[in-house]
Amino acid sequence: MAKMQEKTPQTPLEGGPQHVAIIMDGNGRWAQMRGRPRLLGHHAGARRVRDIVEACPGQGVKYLTVFAFSTENWKRTQTEVAGLMKLFRRYITRESRDLFERGVRVRFIGDRVRLDDKLVTLMDDLELLTSGNDRVHLTIALNYGGRDEVTRAAKRLAYEIEAGNLSYKDVDAETLTQFLDTQFLPDPDLVIRTSGEARISNFLLWQSAYAEYEFIDTLWPDFTADEFAKVVGGFAARDRRYGAVKA
Repeated sequence: MAKMQEKTPQTPLEGGPQHVAIIMDGNGRWAQMRGRPRLLGHHAGARRVRDIVEACPGQGVKYLTVFAFSTENWKRTQTEVAGLMKLFRRYITRESRDLFERGVRVRFIGDRVRLDDKLVTLMDDLELLTSGNDRVHLTIALNYGGRDEVTRAAKRLAYEIEAGNLSYKDVDAETLTQFLDTQFLPDPDLVIRTSGEARISNFLLWQSAYAEYEFIDTLWPDFTADEFAKVVGGFAARDRRYGAVKA
């Protein structure tokens, strides 16, 4: 397994984002532009994740959430879906030790019911292995959809009310947040989507209510740490008022 390369530490940017979420789009097109199978692009994209995780501490980014597989991605060909599931298993197996040694804490969000048992076991093991780390918090959205997440959260909330553990009078936005997959995360400050598409594709719908968005043309396998630093650097210049008006 290739090790993450040591780099000269950078000074974290003042006023930069603490939590960056990324819609990693463009793997298939990247491969097709080179006359190669789409799965080759997904493998290239998985390697790019390593580079961006490594770049986070130097940019002051404590939390990184990446969109790996959506609830809608099951509609793709059986060959591509099977290849992606194999890639996820391979990624966890090959990268787990390096992630642990780099101080990365890994968590997964999404509905695990449809995932195969071997993959779920690998996910559980990686979460346990890295549970004591705090340098970077990497969250991988796998079989995740924003509407699906809110629906599952609402069902759990309704169950607690029906069981008498919670009163409907106590339900507010903060209460619902505690039932989301991301209850352990701060809301994202910045959401990046690669590949030139300008839509959010059902990603972190609730959590991104006040996030800044950056849509860039670069395909995900070509999204370098330098470009990541540039996008993060531009965040500090944005005027974030959260609905208020500056005096």
